Amino acid sequence: MKYLVTTFRKLHDEPNLLILANVWDAGSARVFEDAGAKAVATTSAGMAWALGYQDGNVLPIDKLAAIVASITKVINIPLSVDFEGGYTDNPKEIAKKLKPIIDAGAVGINIEDGEGKPELLVGKIEQARKTADSAGVKLFINARTDVYLNNSESPERQIQETIARAALYGDAGADGIFVPGLCEAGAIKAIVPEVKMPLNVMAWPGLPAANQLSKLGVRRLSSGQMITQVLWKNAADLAKNFLETGDSRPLTENSMGYSKLQGLFGK
Repeated sequence: MKYLVTTFRKLHDEPNLLILANVWDAGSARVFEDAGAKAVATTSAGMAWALGYQDGNVLPIDKLAAIVASITKVINIPLSVDFEGGYTDNPKEIAKKLKPIIDAGAVGINIEDGEGKPELLVGKIEQARKTADSAGVKLFINARTDVYLNNSESPERQIQETIARAALYGDAGADGIFVPGLCEAGAIKAIVPEVKMPLNVMAWPGLPAANQLSKLGVRRLSSGQMITQVLWKNAADLAKNFLETGDSRPLTENSMGYSKLQGLFGK
């Protein structure tokens, strides 16, 4: 596990942008690894929907830990877990929530402020760092701020607030700052030199191309739940057509072969 922890940290320091295609179960993680992923990260939305829950800090920890364990069982690359808001509003409860995730093999987490006060996330990050250190794991803590998702400030204020929160979260023990919804090149350019941690952004309409993001100083790009949404839309369309027509042809086109998939999950 130490090798995976070290590898994941080094991926944030390489010249090339770290691109993470977010996964939701062991199958997607293994397929993405085979597609060339250097590391994978989970999408809380994708996992929650797959298990019949809404996204948003409601997935039971035992179910999350079980998915994490099933993923680390089949991949040989680092896994970071979307830990949402820590599944609690009490920082003192972070340890019991996080330890099963670390024990299941996660080498990184995302933990978010959502609509809460930044001071609350500071407390959660501090407890997460203590928990990981006690477990002997140099966990990569990616602090997510929803300043842009909440969209309650002017563009100038969003930049200032993001920089301020990044400083707070870094001092609390975070290793990276994740800003979903940040997509304007000028804002990225203003934020990068002011934060002392790798900047992570998420796939978003209008987001600059990966090579431009790299030039702007972004270190990590995540797909979020986007791949899940596309696949589920395609699955719904296939099912609807089959239920209405019984036509087998669309089900046999553009599919991954059975033998290929069997091979991915061999011993």
